[in-house]
Amino acid sequence: MRQSSIIDIISPIMVGPSSSHTAGAVRLGLLARNLYNGMPSKVTFRLYNSYAKTGKGHGTDKGLLAGFLGLSVDDVRIRNIFDLEISKNFDYSFEYLEDFNRHPNAVDIVIDGVPNLTISGDSIGAGEVVINSIDNFSVKVNGKYNTLLLVYRDIPGMISKVTSKIPVNIASLNCDRNAKGEDASMCIALDGELSQDIIKAIHDLPSIYIVRYIKKLES
Repeated sequence: MRQSSIIDIISPIMVGPSSSHTAGAVRLGLLARNLYNGMPSKVTFRLYNSYAKTGKGHGTDKGLLAGFLGLSVDDVRIRNIFDLEISKNFDYSFEYLEDFNRHPNAVDIVIDGVPNLTISGDSIGAGEVVINSIDNFSVKVNGKYNTLLLVYRDIPGMISKVTSKIPVNIASLNCDRNAKGEDASMCIALDGELSQDIIKAIHDLPSIYIVRYIKKLES
């Protein structure tokens, strides 16, 4: 078995040059791909602040697109992603913005398709990332855990109905809602895996619109 070196410990094995601007971008793209779970017609990547100012030089634009296309952080094809045939699977564009209310390495991934979806996240350093908003619902998806994401109508007892069907330990649970009795979201990080039967049973609960099961990212 290969022993980890100090380089592996302090930074992910990746195509560079930057862990936050390149590897982090790939991981954000991968999480957005897994959350969407479909083929869009167009994706707009809105880069903010440091991402916007230095992203091109650090390959942030390449990383975001490569991740959304399913490439891993150590895939050498990232360097030439714009020239590859897979980059023609859908239309894409990049926008560069400043917003001092956002993290220095923030991105919105605006997906046009069925459904339309806006996924927002930050690259927080050393390749670590977090998805913190999906269509303005507050979530926390960092790729370290298998994660179950639900969108549903806010009704009494929904949390207990969902969690009672989960046979593995729950690492964290975050909920958000537009208003009482309206649309809500639930984000559940899990220590183990869920079978398709369990996911279907949760999806079949009344008043649940969307269920996504996001596998944890490889280190």
